[in-house]
Amino acid sequence: MNKSLILVIEDEEDILALIHYNLVKNGFRVECATSGEEGYKKARDLRPDLVLLDLMLPGMDGTDVCRLLRQAPDTKECPIIMLTAKSEEHDIVRGLDLGADDYIPKPFSPQILLARVRAVLRRRDKPEAGAGHAEPIRVRDLYIHPGRNQVVANDEAVELTYTEFKVLMLLASRPGWVFNRTQIVDAIHGEDYAVTDRAVDVQIVGLRKKLGSCGDYIETVRGVGYRLKE
Repeated sequence: MNKSLILVIEDEEDILALIHYNLVKNGFRVECATSGEEGYKKARDLRPDLVLLDLMLPGMDGTDVCRLLRQAPDTKECPIIMLTAKSEEHDIVRGLDLGADDYIPKPFSPQILLARVRAVLRRRDKPEAGAGHAEPIRVRDLYIHPGRNQVVANDEAVELTYTEFKVLMLLASRPGWVFNRTQIVDAIHGEDYAVTDRAVDVQIVGLRKKLGSCGDYIETVRGVGYRLKE
C-alpha cells in the first residue's frame, strides 16, 4: 500500500533535512520546496496528502500559501500543519483562521512532528462515528449541524477548521458544562496527542473571532477551562 505523500515547504536547510529524514525513515513519501511560490505550485501539481508549511518564507509567506491552497478547488481539503518560530498569538490565530489544521512551534522534536502528522492524517481518513446521524444543535443564534460540518452564527455561514469545529461541538454538546483543557485536547486529538494548554487557548481565540457576536457564548471559567453559555 502506498504511503502518504507529505509536501514540506521550508526554507531552512537544516530543518528541512531533519524533517525529510524522519518522515522518510517512518515510511512517508516526501517532496520538498524552499519557497512559497515553489511550494504552492508543487501542492497544486502533486496534490499531497498533507502539507507541512513554514510561516516565515522568502517571497510568498506561509499565510499567503495557506490562503491560496484553501481557495483552490483541488487543494482546499488538503490538511495543512504550520511550522512557526513565532510565539505571538495573533500569528498563530491568523494561520488557523486561514484554514490550517494545526501548528507546531519551533524548535520541535521529531517525535512531536510525527505524532502531529499521523494524528492529522488519521482525522482525514476516519469519518466521525455517528456524525451523519447526529441531531443539529441550536443555542440561541448559533446553529450547528454535525453531519454537514455546518455552523451558522447570526444567520451567517461560518467556515471553521476541523479542530475548531470539534471544539465547538464538544462545548455545544453540554451547554453550561465546564470542560478543562485536558478534556478538550483528549476529545479532539486523543489521549496520546502531545500539546500544550496554550494551544487550546489559541483555538478558542480563533473560534470566538469567527463566530462574531456568538463568540461571546464561549465563556472562560478562570482556572478551570471553557463552557458554552446556556
